[in-house]
Amino acid sequence: MYHRFEENKYPSTNIRLEDFKLHIETIKNSNLKFITYLEFKEAINKKNNKKKILLTIDDGFSSFYKNAWPILKKQKIPFIIFVNTKTVGSPGYMNWNELREILKFDFVHIGNHSHSHDYLVDKSDTEIKKDIEISIKLFKDKLNHTTDFFAYPFGEYKNSYKKIVKDLGFNYAFGQHSGVMDLTKDKFTLPRFPINEKYGEIKRFKNLLRTIPLPYKKIIPEEKYIGDKNNPPDVKVVFFDDGPNIKNINCYSNEENKWRKSKIEFINDNELRIFLDGKFTTERGRINCSSRKSTGEWRWLGIQFVISNL
Repeated sequence: MYHRFEENKYPSTNIRLEDFKLHIETIKNSNLKFITYLEFKEAINKKNNKKKILLTIDDGFSSFYKNAWPILKKQKIPFIIFVNTKTVGSPGYMNWNELREILKFDFVHIGNHSHSHDYLVDKSDTEIKKDIEISIKLFKDKLNHTTDFFAYPFGEYKNSYKKIVKDLGFNYAFGQHSGVMDLTKDKFTLPRFPINEKYGEIKRFKNLLRTIPLPYKKIIPEEKYIGDKNNPPDVKVVFFDDGPNIKNINCYSNEENKWRKSKIEFINDNELRIFLDGKFTTERGRINCSSRKSTGEWRWLGIQFVISNL
């Protein structure tokens, strides 16, 4: 998941163009295939052991159109760009004509990223629904376009928010928690690896290409929007009976705004409990778990909580 391209004053959301070119080259040299949104729909709905790459870009910044689009267009690399409609045409963002231009290409899909790109998770259900409905109407009026792909602004969601997205006709919704998608993942909380200047360094990027799904049955608590009373949450991951051997799993978490290795305990063969040393003190609390295979690949699971009072 990318945002800005060659906007170096925003390192947390920017990727240097030379690094982006190197990422593309590395993917191709790894014999991995970039897939279209239609190929993604087919792949995510069946058991598939062959790794593929779904490239996504968020927000529709003009630096994408100026710097990344010519590269993707020339090489016909498929991608989904998630656009928040309120900022279209504003300084620093693509305009409707530019969006119409890229939409003409069959390897391009424009997904919905809300209207306001506000912290919608903190809003009422009525406000969330109204905001997304505005974006749906603008997509239709300005682009003659509909989509069943949605990306949560800031990757933040709660159960009622997920239901609204589903009820409005979307079939796939993406967060910003890290991980690899597969058949076992909730299609309304799909993971992505965020890439920026810090996390776009080529050694780390090559490691990301060695990650594979960590299948699980469910994560407890199911509600990821938590308040002071249940912060820190009591976190458990329930795995499938016939799942892979993950006894060597390790987890890391950022409670009290400091990453540290988490204490873990297998309650039984298929249920893992993750102990947090303190409260999450930033708006987004994260847990990342991984298990290394003998092949050198890493099974990866990312969990994100949103803290309501921060």
